[in-house]
Amino acid sequence: MTDPSTSSAAAAADAPVVVAIDGPAGSGKSSVSKEAARRLGYGYLDTGAAYRALAWHALQHGADTSDSSAVIDVAGDFDYAISLDPDEYWVRVGTTDVTDAIREPRISDAVSGVARVPVVRRTVNALFRGLVAESGRPGVVVEGRDITTVVAPDAPVRILLTAAPDVRAARRSNELTTQDAASVAAALHKRDASDSTVVDFLTAAPGVVVVDSTELDFAQTVDAVLDVVRSALDTDRSAS
Repeated sequence: MTDPSTSSAAAAADAPVVVAIDGPAGSGKSSVSKEAARRLGYGYLDTGAAYRALAWHALQHGADTSDSSAVIDVAGDFDYAISLDPDEYWVRVGTTDVTDAIREPRISDAVSGVARVPVVRRTVNALFRGLVAESGRPGVVVEGRDITTVVAPDAPVRILLTAAPDVRAARRSNELTTQDAASVAAALHKRDASDSTVVDFLTAAPGVVVVDSTELDFAQTVDAVLDVVRSALDTDRSAS
C-alpha cells in the first residue's frame, strides 16, 4: 500500500510553480506578468479576464450587474475558456472570442458589480486553481487582485506590484487613446474604490514582496519581478 504522505509529497513536487502577483489597475500587472511568464517559460493567467468575461456575458443577457441575484442567475450558463500561453492569449465565452470585447469601457464599468458577488468569487477562484493545476506547465504566473491572499496564499512567490496613482493613470491613459487623462484617472479611482470593498489589493500581506514601479520603466519592472521570483525559488529550494 502506498504511503499517503509520500503520494501527497510527490503530487506537490509535480504541481506547477505559482508566481502570484497582485496590484491595482494601471500598475502594469498584465504586461509585466505576461513578459515574466515568457522569460520563465511559464504559463500566464489573467484572472481579471474571468470577471470581465462574466460581465460581458451578463450584459449580453441584459442582466443588471449591480444586482447580485441577477449576476448569480446569469452565471449559471457561463461557459468560459482562457489561454495560458503568453504568446497566444485569448478569452472565450462559449464559441465567442471576447478577448478585445472585454476591454471595452462598458465592461470596465460593469466588472466591479460582478466581482463583488461572494459566490462568484468562490466559484471563479476554484476555476483558477484548476487551470493552474491542469496547465501542464512547469509554472504559471497568476495575476489579479487577491491572488497572494486568497487564490494562492501558499504560493512560493507572492508579489504586490504597485505604482503611484498619477503614474498608473498616465500609463492607462497612454493605453486608451480614446480617453483623456482626467477621465482615465477618475475611472481608475472609481475602480480602486469599488474593488477595495471586496479585497485589499493596495497593502501587502505578510510574506508578500512589494515591487514599486513608479520610478521604473517596463523592462526594469520585469527585471525586478524576475529577481523576486528567482530569489524566492532559490530560498524555497534551499529550505526543502
